[in-house]
Amino acid sequence: MTILNIISPLGAIAQQTRQAASKLAVLSTKDKNQAIEAIAQALELAKDDILQANLADCQAATAAGIAQPLYKRLLLDEHKLRDAIAGVRDVGKLEDPIGKVQIHREIDTGLILKRITCSLGVLGIIFEARPEAAIQIVSLAIKSGNGVILKGGKEALRSCEAIIKAIKQGLFHTTVNPDVVQLLTSREEILELLQLDKYVDLIIPRGSNAFVKFVQDNTRIPVLGHADGICHLYVDQFADIAKAISITVDSKIQYPAACNAIETLLVHSSIAAEFLPQVAAALQAQNVELKGDERTLQILPNIAKATEIDWQTEYSDLILAIKIVDSLNEAISHIENYGSRHTEAIITEDITAVETFQGLVNAAGVYHNCSTRFADGFRYGFGAEVGISTQQMPPRGPVGLEGLITYKYQMSGNGHIVKPYTGANAKSFSHRDL
Repeated sequence: MTILNIISPLGAIAQQTRQAASKLAVLSTKDKNQAIEAIAQALELAKDDILQANLADCQAATAAGIAQPLYKRLLLDEHKLRDAIAGVRDVGKLEDPIGKVQIHREIDTGLILKRITCSLGVLGIIFEARPEAAIQIVSLAIKSGNGVILKGGKEALRSCEAIIKAIKQGLFHTTVNPDVVQLLTSREEILELLQLDKYVDLIIPRGSNAFVKFVQDNTRIPVLGHADGICHLYVDQFADIAKAISITVDSKIQYPAACNAIETLLVHSSIAAEFLPQVAAALQAQNVELKGDERTLQILPNIAKATEIDWQTEYSDLILAIKIVDSLNEAISHIENYGSRHTEAIITEDITAVETFQGLVNAAGVYHNCSTRFADGFRYGFGAEVGISTQQMPPRGPVGLEGLITYKYQMSGNGHIVKPYTGANAKSFSHRDL
């Protein structure tokens, strides 16, 4: 009896991507870098088309009543596009992560073991808004030798189509097959993508808490990502007030829709009376809505009262919850209870407090005297990022090239067999690193 192997249209696309990725995985660094530069040039040539597509997306989203934080993520202006293209070129300058020898060891005379870095295969990336994410992801995927299947949110469909069209045009005259990059356009394709464990090696969701959990619950493919971005800034009793005000404002208002913007400000009680009125004035001048606990309301009586829900909320907007604490340990305890292990920061001139905070706070990023907004692959020098991971196991934090590779063990011998190394008179291994 003949068994028919029927592949769905999406399965065929994934199979095609995998075949193209297998050839990409063994290309030289020069070939990959030429492809990355070709992408940058193609995006520059298509700049007007991409911006017009984004304008149409923004207009449609506004008419549909899109939430303000999501709108800010959707908007792709000339500056964002320029920075994204610069990020592509930065990826091209990075060291090639493929083919690195991590272990080179003699097991015994003539029997040599190596551990070599290699690409994962095919990435499935599902993201909301932020069309520039497609640019970052593709450049990182190509540099790391991976194919990529992208599914953007419906609100960014036109933008993503224009971007991927330009990228494929850029790849057309390079040694990289344009089939390594695919764009899905319907919501129904998400569930099917999550079932393609035969062709897809890693899923990276970028979206709401509920969406990330949905992805995790509906696939056997490994998932890398984070659900929440509830970040805290703790202003210690030994903080420099001028620094604390500047960093607080930047951490909240520089890009409030970002997952690394602070949602809760913790303030030591001994500095609260002096610090809070000044920081409140600076924040309110930037249209930030403030909420505070009972003790904060005694100093700032005209702000809203914070509830238990506020400590658990990622606003992604110009809203900030404030709580007064009596000690460094109380601040750390609050972060342990409510933080999402994304990015946490302390403002202080006390080095002992810094060491305690950075040692005890469990997060992907733990900062001292600087804005939480630095938690970003581009700012870390990764060129770009495919997302941020808050899981305990690596990769953790902004995920660049190093999070998109794996390794394989290669062994070479000369007729070696295991039998002489077993039994009463077993031969010893040399285990000598070369």
